[in-house]
Amino acid sequence: MTKSLKKLLVAFGAIAVLLAAFFLMGPFYIVNEGWQAVATRFGGIVSTRTEAGLYFKVPFIDQITTYPRLVLSLDGDSQRIPTKENQFIIVDTTSRWKITDPAKFYRSFKTLDNAYNKLSDIIDSSTRTVITQNRLSEIVRSSNIINERAAVSTVSEDDEAKEIESLVNVSTANESVARGRSELCRQMTAEANKLVPEYGIELIDIVPRQIKYSDELTESVYNRMIKERNQVAQAYRSLGEGRKAEWLGKLENEKRTIQSEAYRKSEEIKGTADAQAARIYADAYSRDAEFYAFWKSMESYKSTLAGYDATYSTNMDYFKYLYSADGRR
Repeated sequence: MTKSLKKLLVAFGAIAVLLAAFFLMGPFYIVNEGWQAVATRFGGIVSTRTEAGLYFKVPFIDQITTYPRLVLSLDGDSQRIPTKENQFIIVDTTSRWKITDPAKFYRSFKTLDNAYNKLSDIIDSSTRTVITQNRLSEIVRSSNIINERAAVSTVSEDDEAKEIESLVNVSTANESVARGRSELCRQMTAEANKLVPEYGIELIDIVPRQIKYSDELTESVYNRMIKERNQVAQAYRSLGEGRKAEWLGKLENEKRTIQSEAYRKSEEIKGTADAQAARIYADAYSRDAEFYAFWKSMESYKSTLAGYDATYSTNMDYFKYLYSADGRR
């Protein structure tokens, strides 16, 4: 083996050792799908990677910080907020957001925990700003569907509602909603998005997860609701009693009308029957007056004498058929 060949082999060996040492120092890094990375050198950003792949870095000098590129969620803290009517409510929100500029995000927060803290403050502030400017009904409802009458609604039902309201100091109608919860959520998001772009963040939405009265007002509100519902219930009972009396009166009038008509018809029928009976009696009397007198006397005896225990005298014209069928004693 010649000297030049030995030198060539030594050179190749040295290069192989250097390459092995270079790869052992980790000159490459991988950005996985759904993630993004920021490469820094001595505290300054040298590059950002938002696509998945294999990338080069300077070993031992460059530092790689990765952030998720997916949509993230943030559950805010419950906070006590007054509405436009000065009713204090407890609002608990949840939000969705994502990192759109990893370089700005790194300069602003470095870590996700710092971003969560800052974003929570921004969301709480925008939520408070919007809620204090609106009524409670706007916050808890999204439409006026509760106020819309069904197609089968009648005028009598509207009159009934007005009559109920006249009996109590409680309105049975619900407040109309001008914007609603969905629009207020968009306002909250727009208010927060005025601040977050400088941090490399896009806030997708803010949604109230829970809305309730504060503890000190809950009992008084429930008591007031119970009192109002009791008033409305009593009003319905009074209205029902009035309607009952009205229908009973109509029923009694109809009953009297029916009875009067029935009495009139019965008297007409009786009159007709009496006339027919009188005509029959007259016909019978005209054919055999003596038999008719005898027959009527027998019927009179049957109905009259049955009520007496004794008869002291029969010496009268009334008893002329009692002992003799021809009327002679």
